Amino acid sequence: MSERIPMTRAGYDKIKAELDELENVKMPEIEKRIASARAEGDLKENAEYHGARESQGLLQAKINLLKSKLASAQLVDPATMPKDQVVFGATVKVKDLDFGDTEEFTLVGAGEEDYDLGKILVTSPLAQGLLGKKVGEKAEVQVPAGVNRFEILEIRFEG
Repeated sequence: MSERIPMTRAGYDKIKAELDELENVKMPEIEKRIASARAEGDLKENAEYHGARESQGLLQAKINLLKSKLASAQLVDPATMPKDQVVFGATVKVKDLDFGDTEEFTLVGAGEEDYDLGKILVTSPLAQGLLGKKVGEKAEVQVPAGVNRFEILEIRFEG
């Protein structure tokens, strides 16, 4: 059994909508391209046919990945989580103890991550290192470059 992937209803719906688009719009378009390329005759030297087949394979791999995420989804309602510690759905403001700057991260589920906006997967190493911490506590997070050390400054919940 694969590991459960925490996500909100919104994240689940976003992945489901993307899957529907790929299966019901993009895949039929590629199948039409394959059919028209096949109608041109000799397939050995038909670049359009081979390109369309390759696109079909890549699209099918993406569809399989999204189906796997949905099958492993564990829907979580952030409203039911503790409010005094870093948990799924929390926005946490931290101070980097090595560099002195502050950063904010929101711990989100699959389909909602946006690293430019500080929305990080709750399953990421950084989020895992922050989970369960309270304001004033310190967290050490193992990263490929060594250890990042943070102090939890604030925990809040949006919307």
